[in-house]
Amino acid sequence: MDKKKILLIDDEDDFCFFVKLNLERTGKYKIFTATDGMEGIRLARQLKPDLIFLDIVMPKMDGGRIAEILLEDESTKKIPFVFVTAVIRKGDLGGHGGKAGGRDFIAKPVKPETLIEKIEQYCPTKKERRRSIRYFD
Repeated sequence: MDKKKILLIDDEDDFCFFVKLNLERTGKYKIFTATDGMEGIRLARQLKPDLIFLDIVMPKMDGGRIAEILLEDESTKKIPFVFVTAVIRKGDLGGHGGKAGGRDFIAKPVKPETLIEKIEQYCPTKKERRRSIRYFD
């Protein structure tokens, strides 16, 4: 089984460490991390991950600008991404996440299970894809 490549771009070292630890522990994912925008863009271009988790508030370059650059680049524009932010809290949403500007986002603090749900939503396995296909007569 090929592991799904996930890129996490977040300026918080501890958050990156624990996300990487918890998701790789499942044996289903290979997690790459970047703690600044330029490194995240470089890794996205190099690795072509299956999904990017992207913090919004970061020094030097915020997540919105990083998203713009990735969407303008032919080599990265089709990579799905989900914003992960502390700007909006779970209690404000009444749940785990929502949409902003047509993009999914998850409120911090976030549980590994919530991240896994998003990974499976955007990167289903072949078996999961088959279950979602409906056949018509």
